[in-house]
Amino acid sequence: MACTDFKSLVQRFYVLQAERVEAFKLFDEGHEAYLRTGPHYDFEHYKQLVHEITKAFCGISKEVLEIKEQLHQDFDRPDLSEHIEKLQVKEKEKLELTAKLQLAKQNAQDHPENEDFQEKVHQIKRDIIKNTAALADILQDFKYDSEEQE
Repeated sequence: MACTDFKSLVQRFYVLQAERVEAFKLFDEGHEAYLRTGPHYDFEHYKQLVHEITKAFCGISKEVLEIKEQLHQDFDRPDLSEHIEKLQVKEKEKLELTAKLQLAKQNAQDHPENEDFQEKVHQIKRDIIKNTAALADILQDFKYDSEEQE
């Protein structure tokens, strides 16, 4: 396949990553809005948000996995495919951590007298920071290795 096909595939991957970042931002903002409806939470509205965000993440992941396959099969770039595999694992971990953080934040809000809930929020935030750093490292490796092609 032509070099431009490779470049457009890599560019599409970056666009999908940007969409994933935006989806996380919307998920966080939606949860903050949900918390503001406490103590009688608007769960139905939040449930709809979770449904839409889940759909977005699934669509992004599906396309990213297709790119991973193309890079491996069509361009014989198992190195880039491996970076994407690692990235997918870390993105899944980030989504799980985000869900745990949201639950911990609600518990902390509902039980301000219990410091364990606040500590749990801080611990999960630290885990998310580590996860985000790992994601950045993987993306940096992907960028470096994908530019080798040029």
